[in-house]
Amino acid sequence: MRELQLPPYPFKLKTVNQQTQIFDEVRKRWYLCTPEEWVRQHLVMFLHQHFAYPLGLFALEKSLKFNGMLRRTDILMYNARGEAKLLVECKAPEIALTQSVLDQAARYNMSLGVPFVMISNGLEHYCLAVSKENKVQYLDRIPHFSEL
Repeated sequence: MRELQLPPYPFKLKTVNQQTQIFDEVRKRWYLCTPEEWVRQHLVMFLHQHFAYPLGLFALEKSLKFNGMLRRTDILMYNARGEAKLLVECKAPEIALTQSVLDQAARYNMSLGVPFVMISNGLEHYCLAVSKENKVQYLDRIPHFSEL
């Protein structure tokens, strides 16, 4: 798999029917290791190991409804009180982080109302603070779990 602008991790990988699978430590299952899944798994471990986000408070590919349509968030992080606090939209490394990617995350956040939104393709990462009035501020760092 492609090297990312994230620390390497000793993921459990296996090959099934000539396809690479990766073990997800949050969902405790094997998943096809697509480029987007590779980014998602790196971000989970990065947030866990460098920002103290507990693995038990992540929700991956959580369903939500937006305009009557079923969608899935890539990563949703909860605080210790069970309140959603960080939404992460992951893209494959070859997908540019354009305004449309940010718009997608913003649409999801209209349903969720989390105070922090992050977008990443594993090569670039942007984190934003979102006020209750939906004012957006780009952050120069990812918030530590204690700040959620």
